Amino acid sequence: MDQQTITMFVLLALFFGMFYFLIIRPQRQRQKDHANLMSSLVKGDGVITIGGIHGVIESVAEDSVIIKVESGTLLRVSRGAIGYKKTPEDKK
Repeated sequence: MDQQTITMFVLLALFFGMFYFLIIRPQRQRQKDHANLMSSLVKGDGVITIGGIHGVIESVAEDSVIIKVESGTLLRVSRGAIGYKKTPEDKK
């Protein structure tokens, strides 16, 4: 192998390494965090959906969650639509 081929392989390896650490690894961490969030949902938790709806969980089913919004209306949303779980500091 000549110097140009070795340089190309090194640059390709560096490119793949950067791609992994900048794109793949953070995406996997976000997926893991979201899966942990989905498994920790219980009645009474304050949540925000990915659409921006704020509510409190009334019941949790296998594939959906019923949330109660401020007006008292109950909404059934997909579990995957829950984007964020409120903490006590969020309740201002």
